[in-house]
Amino acid sequence: MKLHIKLISFISLFFLYTALNVNAQIYTTTKVDAKVKELVSKMTLEEKVGQMTQVTIQAVSKVQGTKNQQHRLDDAKLEEAIKKYHVGSIINVYDVANSLEYWNEIITKIQNLAVKETRSGIPVLYGIDAIHGTTYTKGSTLFPQAISMAATWNTALAEQCGEITSVETKASGISWNFYPLMDIGRQPLWSRLWETFGEDVYLASQMGSSYIKGAQGNDIGATNKLGTCLKHYVGYSYPINGLDRTPAWISERMMREYFLPTFEAGILAGSPSVMVNSAEVDGIPGHANYHLLTEILRDELNFKGVVVSDWEDIVRLHTRDRVASTPKEAVRIAVMAGIDMSMVPYDFSFYNYLLELATEGTVPMWRIDEAVSRIIALKMQLGLFDNPYPNKELLNDFAKDDFTNANLNSARESIILTKNSNNILPLSKTSKVLVTGPTANLLSVLNGGWTITWQGNEESLYPQEKNTVLEAIQNKIGTGNVNYVEGCTFDKDININKAVSEAKNSDVIVLCLGEPAYCETPGSIFDLTLYKAQLELAEKIAATGKPVILIMLEGRPRVITEIADKVEAVLLGFLPGMEGGSAIADVLFGDVNPSGKLPITYPRSPNGITLYDYKPIEKFDTNNYDPLWPFGFGLSYTTFEYSNLKLSSNVINENDELKVTVDVKNTGSIAGKEVVQLYVTDLYGSVTRPNKQLKGFEKVLLNPGEVKTIEFKLNKEHLSFIGQDNKRIVEPGDFVVSIGNNTLNFSLK
Repeated sequence: MKLHIKLISFISLFFLYTALNVNAQIYTTTKVDAKVKELVSKMTLEEKVGQMTQVTIQAVSKVQGTKNQQHRLDDAKLEEAIKKYHVGSIINVYDVANSLEYWNEIITKIQNLAVKETRSGIPVLYGIDAIHGTTYTKGSTLFPQAISMAATWNTALAEQCGEITSVETKASGISWNFYPLMDIGRQPLWSRLWETFGEDVYLASQMGSSYIKGAQGNDIGATNKLGTCLKHYVGYSYPINGLDRTPAWISERMMREYFLPTFEAGILAGSPSVMVNSAEVDGIPGHANYHLLTEILRDELNFKGVVVSDWEDIVRLHTRDRVASTPKEAVRIAVMAGIDMSMVPYDFSFYNYLLELATEGTVPMWRIDEAVSRIIALKMQLGLFDNPYPNKELLNDFAKDDFTNANLNSARESIILTKNSNNILPLSKTSKVLVTGPTANLLSVLNGGWTITWQGNEESLYPQEKNTVLEAIQNKIGTGNVNYVEGCTFDKDININKAVSEAKNSDVIVLCLGEPAYCETPGSIFDLTLYKAQLELAEKIAATGKPVILIMLEGRPRVITEIADKVEAVLLGFLPGMEGGSAIADVLFGDVNPSGKLPITYPRSPNGITLYDYKPIEKFDTNNYDPLWPFGFGLSYTTFEYSNLKLSSNVINENDELKVTVDVKNTGSIAGKEVVQLYVTDLYGSVTRPNKQLKGFEKVLLNPGEVKTIEFKLNKEHLSFIGQDNKRIVEPGDFVVSIGNNTLNFSLK
């Protein structure tokens, strides 16, 4: 017998709806609906089409912002955009972060035009990519990137990140954030892996939903809250060749099992907007996919908010994908598939084409009214009709000390210790340390893309008061105890021989390797193997016989297998943010006990990308799951012991709840945080079942000798999966619960 469950019920297994204490759809109140209907009924066709049009600030600018010159708006172009084309939304920067004061000036000028000098008086919705903090405002609090936040396995930190980002983004005068990225990170080659919360559905859903809770609270119109946007619906993160904006091949069943649930979690958490997949799934571009955009997103997931295109992706249905014979046909296809707003972004071609299509009747008025109603409703819920201007009271909260401390704490919990031979870490503060490697003395490598600039690689724009890894080590143990030789750039020898020579005069070498900052397509690579020059530096440094501590700063797991056995310790930093240098030094010298756990599987080889929840056939015959380090792994300076795993029953019925308890003890000599991870294995199923699946986790602080009992609850929805008919089902049978090395069996009748 199969028990059918609606797709929408899946995320209820996470208890998000209750635990997050938010409304599933914030923006559908009767009061707002009535106001929207009245306003839309009074709008002209031109005003409606304008609301669906979104342009980048570059389109209304006179001077580009660079490291050497100040950005300037073009007043004539801005007036044309708002008064002639009635644009509903403006986005982005051109091309560097602005000061808080300049953002306030820009937003005020835009809203003055929209509210005071147009017939409709509809405010402009300004959108920004505030990816790990308020990316494009100078001096903002820039947190660890999502992959590193996921490494904390701490939902409270994700929520706090959302709260602080909202305050600082709203202080800038901006109410709409194109974040979080709810794509699932199951293709390690992909250049945007670091923007995801990892490879697991449950972990990503929990972390992303917690961020939304912090960012939005219970009212996205509150002065210190904003509206989020779920990216990039759906399947974008799984390109078959690993390259950004290239095809994904995902069956309907796999789409529903792995890729839709994180977006469903975001919808249940109350996110009022969705941005669309820039690529294609099974040959259908995301912006032309009526099945995904309407039949599933609207009809099944009951999403009521705004669907916005990604950058220039509607015209690309013609220029790139060739599913539309003309740019005008591309507009018709996208709008009828379910796109409400077009990120054009450089001109007003979308406006002109849609106006023609509506006049011809090729795009019916009901569809335009539907899209515009959603856009106006979002603006109302964000409070823009009440006050579209920056709130000056928030200026005093910008980048305050409490925010910096919260950022540092997040960075500390994100650091993952994956090797510590002979307990070489933590290091003594009296050690003579050689620091070497291309990521040792750069801030950009701690932050990655979406930092001050799109690519995040303009080092001169980074705040010099923040610490690189080198500077943090110098501050920790004194400059007299630290020697620095760069050794190599990311891909070229500079003075490796000098680094080797200096190593002989040191007690220990801190070897900092990894990737330069990058974002999106410019970050695409063809091989996960770390750059040859860095591997050569590592080999020669290790050959000196001095102990080597390897620190990896990277946006994806670059393969380091050939050197991992030659170093004494490994710290994976990924992208720990603006306080990452200080956090790494705190861990290196024992002021912080590492507690990060891998949110992805770290591969042993470029093609060894079997993930933790592998299928039986992936570990059969000569096949094996043999990563360098597995999902969920991370060491500590203390040790933990699990015992007394108990189930409330060995047999449950379909409507029963199973209580799972386990004792965890700190058996070491110092306090530490442990992530208690609960996995469930379905032993047999009509569809091949994963080796195991994460169904619960809790991060707990334990003092030496302290024991805590951790409790989880499971129900039939935790045991569900997508069956052969593409519907979510539960099948009676035998299951295994595992926490640490403890396992127990139970049956579902």
